[in-house]
Amino acid sequence: MALKFKKGDRVVVTTGRDKGRSGSILKMLRSEERAIVQGVNMVKRHQKQTQTEEGGIISKEAPVHLSNLMHVDPVDGKPTRVGFRILNDGRKVRFAKRSGEVIDG
Repeated sequence: MALKFKKGDRVVVTTGRDKGRSGSILKMLRSEERAIVQGVNMVKRHQKQTQTEEGGIISKEAPVHLSNLMHVDPVDGKPTRVGFRILNDGRKVRFAKRSGEVIDG
């Protein structure tokens, strides 16, 4: 199955404590079917001091399962499902099923 999410996509969380919050994907963890979304699923982490980083309690994003994410429609900003379409020039692109707008550039 083709993966519908990529780094940099705008997504919204559909379930859990962060339901309704949105952000862009910072990192994809393909083998675990998870993504790290900016500002979503924040956790506190106790970090030891190193030469380059300060020690203490820091907040960072934890991975979210892809089944709990939906794309944001480029037209109206609401959650949408994603489909694949082959254009006339032979490129395979993702499109928002809500508006029909192409997500890929």
